[in-house]
Formats: sequence, structure tokens, C-alpha cells
Amino acid sequence: MTSAPRRVRVRAPELIGKGGWLNTGGQRYSLADLRGRIVVLDFWTFCCVNCLHVIDELRELEEKHSDTVVVVGVHSPKFVHETEHAAVADAVERYGVAHAVLDDPELATWKQYAVRAWPTLVVIDPEGYVVAQHAGEGHVHAIERLVTELEAEHAAKGTLRRGDGPYVAPEPEPSTLRFPGKALLLPSGHLLVSDTTRHQLVEFAADGESVVRRIGSGARDFADGTAETAAFSEPQGLALLDEGAVVVADTVNHALRRLDLATGEVTTLAGTGRQWWRGSPTAGPARGTDLSSPWDVAVWRGLVWIAMAGVHQLWTYDPGEGTVAAVAGTTDEGLVDGPAAEAWFAQPSGLAVSPDGERLWLADSETSALRWVDPDGAVHTAVGTGLFDFGHRDGAAGQALLQHPLGVTALPDGSVAVCDTYNNALRRYDPATGEVTTLATDLREPSGAVLAGDEIVVVESARHRLTRLRLPEEAVRVEPAAHRAQRAATEVAPGRLRLDVVFRTPAGQKLDTRDGPATRLLVSATPPELLTDGEGAGTDLSRTLGLNPAIEQGVLHVSAMAASCDTPSGDGSAEYPACHVHQQDWGVPVRLTRTGTDRLALVLAGTDEDA
Repeated sequence: MTSAPRRVRVRAPELIGKGGWLNTGGQRYSLADLRGRIVVLDFWTFCCVNCLHVIDELRELEEKHSDTVVVVGVHSPKFVHETEHAAVADAVERYGVAHAVLDDPELATWKQYAVRAWPTLVVIDPEGYVVAQHAGEGHVHAIERLVTELEAEHAAKGTLRRGDGPYVAPEPEPSTLRFPGKALLLPSGHLLVSDTTRHQLVEFAADGESVVRRIGSGARDFADGTAETAAFSEPQGLALLDEGAVVVADTVNHALRRLDLATGEVTTLAGTGRQWWRGSPTAGPARGTDLSSPWDVAVWRGLVWIAMAGVHQLWTYDPGEGTVAAVAGTTDEGLVDGPAAEAWFAQPSGLAVSPDGERLWLADSETSALRWVDPDGAVHTAVGTGLFDFGHRDGAAGQALLQHPLGVTALPDGSVAVCDTYNNALRRYDPATGEVTTLATDLREPSGAVLAGDEIVVVESARHRLTRLRLPEEAVRVEPAAHRAQRAATEVAPGRLRLDVVFRTPAGQKLDTRDGPATRLLVSATPPELLTDGEGAGTDLSRTLGLNPAIEQGVLHVSAMAASCDTPSGDGSAEYPACHVHQQDWGVPVRLTRTGTDRLALVLAGTDEDA
């Protein structure tokens, strides 16, 4: 008889959240209610594209193990807007979350489980013990293997309880649009809108209300075909490829699609349907190269520019050559200006070309920033300071604040309108004066806008509609507000700090060293002066950092990656074992105190057995 595998087990803390439960038909749950089931906690926040990737990764696991596994999304907010229960409820519907969600606006459960990053997955066995923790994306294959082991182990012990989970599907709401993403003015004067949650495009007459036609079957899928049979998965950005065609950022399909305006035919221009992972090609034939959550598109200087939100980069698609290439960004998340190859972005989500063609404007959502690329490829920041500062403050661009903007629209006078999504506002930046003003408030999560004559048509995503605004001559005045991401700082001792990224190779796998080191670690800090040494890239997942005692507090930015492959089976059936990439970025707020810890452990996969 084979003995059950030995695992480190820690009693799981209770699930608490002031916001209550969603997707349960009004029922509240405790861990005791879920005893006998394998529980997967998904700590997420709806601003985070990596969290959205994990929601999609979990779908197959939930379906395959529906009678033994209960997934609970623990919503743990970063931005102030994300603490609003109505906004969380909207996000659960918007992204098709098909499991129970605990709304934890005060991060109570986050703290109980010592979570440090979005997303983080925690596995609890049927007896109520934590048996695994994983930070970042790409771990579902390991969790699925663990689930299979737990099913067998607890079935034998008599501690496994099969049956339906707590999920109750909400009733669908009738509306013409459902969480639309972006809009485009067509040569005909009609408006094309990405109806994101319904996986369709909708063409409206010039009034923005009369539906001319729908493109796409409405099923979440990846299929070319006619307007009736083609399928998308949460489409977002739209741009005119030429007078007769539109390029579509098909976000969750990780693809660019082409819509023929005359026939309604949909074809695929770029992407394989698979998500890009570190180590994948960053240039090549468009149909053979993986992409990652393209969120918006714009035609500039003969190329289609792509806001590749999933990897914090800008890519281009060359229509003539049929190729794609990464052109700006390192894939590290943050705000760093300079040459394209050295710049850092954080979920670029909106693109627009200035009237003179000299700037490609972009909304860099996670840094709450407005940025631009010049014709030489250099990246500049107009508004925004980094990952953790945001708010609603007008005035000089150097001190103005936005909150997770998703859209930008170039205006005729050279200024730019910003869909300041989490401030529910439309803002304006004027390069001539360097001033930021507010054009409109009381918009509900504006995510895109387009000029139509002397009006601007705003996509009010959370009101499921298009809203027309006349561009005002005078800006709206608002009370200024400034915020920082509300996460408790880790108290660390000045001097030497041991950084350990914990990675336990999942069962049945080994490190993938075929092409060199299987791990990578990149460390930096805000402010940069916080680190006296230890910054930069390396292959060891442990490192000693030097902390400057003159800096009282800051943020450590840690990016880690590990590659593993399935070990060959004994019967030789796995001749080409599957390989996996585990990766995560952490932003860890720290406060220097003499009584602080001299070791910082971040769990990429497994458990910190030294804790």
C-alpha cells in the first residue's frame, strides 16, 4: 500500500471580509461549511491583469473537479475604487467569474494568510489545512496534480465530501451593451463598440443608440467566420486598419483579429490563442507568435501598435510583412522612462496618436500614469509617479494624480483626454501648459472615448452605455485627493537583509536547465537609494540586500521566475514532457526599524519551511 505524500500542513485561518459574499445567492460561508472539499483560495484584485489570467487558468480545473474542488476568490483591493462593493460586484460579472467571491476590502483574510502579492493561490485540504501556496501565474498545472493526489488520499481516509459547491450563477441583466470596452468612429459615421462581457462587437448608427448589427456569436471562443459564427473572448481595443477593415484586440484570446466592414467576416491577424510566457519568441510571423492580453491598438507610422497589458510592453504588428515584434518595455512592471528597450510599463491599456503624429499617447493603468512614445522610440511620462501613488488631483502635471486610467483620446488642439477609470472621471492634459484638469465627473468606469464632431463619446463601461459630452471650455473643479496603496509595510532591519524567494518544485517535476539556469531574480527599489547593494538581475533565488539606514521607508520590487518540466514517466509514455514557467512580481512596502526582521521570504511556489 502506497503511503500518502508527506506535506507541511498549517491550520487554515477563517475566511472573513467586511464586504460579504458574491455569487452565492446571498449565503455566507465559513471554512467549516466547506470541510470535506478541496478549497482553492484565489487572492485577486480586479485591476490586476495577472489576476485575470489566473481566473481564466482556473476555469478548466473548476470544471474537471467540480464535485471535489471549491474555488473562492478573495477580493483584496489595491486601489480605493476597488474597496467599493458595487465595483467588485461589477468586476465579478465583467470577467465571468464562475465561483464564490469573498469581498475583503480591509484585507483581513489577506493578512491572516500572510499574502504579499496579487495573484496568490492557496490550497486547503478537506480537513482544513493549508497544503500549498503559489504566487503569480502558471501554477494551475501543479495545483491540478495536487488536487488529484488529495482526492485519492482523502477518499481513502473517508474525509472527502463530494457534491455541488456554493456557487450560484447570477441572473443576467438585460441591456444593449454589457461592460463595453472601447469605441471607434467608422468612415460611415457609425460607431463600433467592443461589447466585452458578451464577447461581441456592436455597430451603432451615428446616434450611438440604434443597433445596426452585432459581430460575433456571443459565445466565449476563438473562431474565424461570418458575423454570426465568428467568436471572440472579451475583446477590447479597436482601430481602423484601412478604409474597409478594423483591427480588434481580442484580449483573452491573446490575438489580433480583422473585421471586414463590408462583409462582417472575421479573420485572425496575429496570435496563436496561447498566452506569451517569458522565454517565448518576442518577434516572428504574426500567426505563429504568442501574445499576452492585448488591450488596445492604434495605427502609427505604418504599424499597428499594441498595448500588450499582459507583459507590460508595447508590441507592433506589420500589416505588410505579417509579423509582430516587441518594441518597448522589458516585461518588468513599473514606471521607468528612457529608450524603448529599457523602459518599464505597468499594464498599458489605452493608445492614441496625436494629431501631428509626433506622439503615441498611452494610459499606463497600474502606475496611474499618462505616458507617450516619441518618433525615436523614447518613452516619457506626463503624469504619474509609480505603482503605489494615485488619486484625483488637478494642477501641474508633476503633482497631478490619476487612478488606474484605461483610455486616452487625442484632442484636436494637441491635448489629450484621459478616461480616468477608477476616479469615474474624464481628465485632460495639455502639453502646452503642463496642466491637468477635469472635464467631467460622475461617469461610471469610463474605459475609452472617441471624438465625433465637436463631441466626445465616452464608453461608460459600468453603466453599459455610450455617453455623449460636449467638450467644455472650462474644466470641472474637484476636491483634490491623494492615496497610496493600503498594504501594511513589513518592518525590516537596516543593514543586511536576506531575501529568499521560496520555490519548491511541484511534485512530478524537475527544474528545466536545458537552456541554462532555470531561475531568475530581479531586484530594485523605490526610492532607488533604499538599496545600497543587491539590486539587479541574477539566477539565484536567494540574495543578501543592503538597506540604507538613512531611508525610513520604501518599496522593494522583486521579480522572480522559475522553469520546470514534468519528469519522464516510468513507462516512457511522456517522451516530450510538458514544461512550465512560474513567475511573479512583488512590490513589498518596507519600513526600516531596529527591531525589524533580517529575512524577507516571498513564496513563489510551495511553503516557507524556515518560517
